[in-house]
Amino acid sequence: MSSIIKLEGLEKYYKVGKNKLCVLKSINLDIESGEFVMIMGKSGSGKTTLLNILSFLDNFDNGKYLFDNNDVTNLTENQRSVFRNKNIGFVFQQFNLINTLSIYKNVELPLTYSNSSKNIDKEQIINDKLSAVGLLDKSSYFPVQLSGGQQQRVAIARSLVNNPQIIFADEPTGALDSETGIEIMNILKKLNSQGKTIIMVTHDQDLIKYATKVIRLKDGVLSMEV
Repeated sequence: MSSIIKLEGLEKYYKVGKNKLCVLKSINLDIESGEFVMIMGKSGSGKTTLLNILSFLDNFDNGKYLFDNNDVTNLTENQRSVFRNKNIGFVFQQFNLINTLSIYKNVELPLTYSNSSKNIDKEQIINDKLSAVGLLDKSSYFPVQLSGGQQQRVAIARSLVNNPQIIFADEPTGALDSETGIEIMNILKKLNSQGKTIIMVTHDQDLIKYATKVIRLKDGVLSMEV
């Protein structure tokens, strides 16, 4: 396997009054294509900040970031947006579905912003992804008509439509009961077995068994990598 993400001396600061608070301190990290990586740590440890930087939702102050051997350290906001849409899928704790759109339209959204969307069979792709999470028969439903677990499965389908290199998941089981959470983790694990790189933030120690690598953050410091 080859590195898909490499960080060298990455640091992130926030201004607190006249002072600077360092939330990520000299992070060095190597993630290989096809891994299932879990980022763990207590609240305030910096794990969500790290996830947001890795997924191009936030910038950083010092260090170097290589994505698939491309230096993406100094991308502009617009370049980050284009890069994010092309290479990355997202799954969030609260699903982030649009309640006024059907399940089909929710899954279609990333394709709407894709430059290559004119040359693809949208309907086939959307139906394939909904089938993959067992919800093709719910395509005309609206989010409020689905359970929490079903909504998260829709979010996973949405994350897949642009065939991203990486899926980022921020506490994807946090709003679900334990049984439904296991269903979601099994879907993510299956996607990983099919070759998708998955990077996930969680505080749930029971989920470690799904990971191929566990990263622990404490006070902004990468304290352990397994």
